[in-house]
Amino acid sequence: MKLILNADVPNLGAPGDIVEVKDGYGRNYLLPRKLAVVATRGAEKQVEQIRRAQKTREIRDLGHAQQVDSQLRNINVTVSAKAGDTGRLFGSITPAQVVDAVKAAGGPLLDKRSIDVPGHLKTLGKHQVQVRLHPEVTTELPIAVVAS
Repeated sequence: MKLILNADVPNLGAPGDIVEVKDGYGRNYLLPRKLAVVATRGAEKQVEQIRRAQKTREIRDLGHAQQVDSQLRNINVTVSAKAGDTGRLFGSITPAQVVDAVKAAGGPLLDKRSIDVPGHLKTLGKHQVQVRLHPEVTTELPIAVVAS
């Protein structure tokens, strides 16, 4: 089965890559999770668009990842969310909210899929989230969660 990848799939390829996989792997794993689309002529024309979108978000190399890491260490990130009287949030902090807060604080543009927010991020205060910038560079980003 010939597919075009929409996301980075370990040991298979990057977004925009056209790959040949076994039918069951494509039908039962990649397609239902929207990690790939069937490679048709129309879809192959969209490969360039997928690659351009990925290019704007990607970290180019190890040196660039270390540069972004140093930028992240020098900013103060504050996320505001609705909270009750006890300091517990109505919901939780998502990776997309962290990306928006980093951008608002003057930091670099990050991909929300590279941010690991712990499941317990449901209270006000200072927390740490993990950001995967490169396979060799992972950093802890301190964020402050405040009531809005």
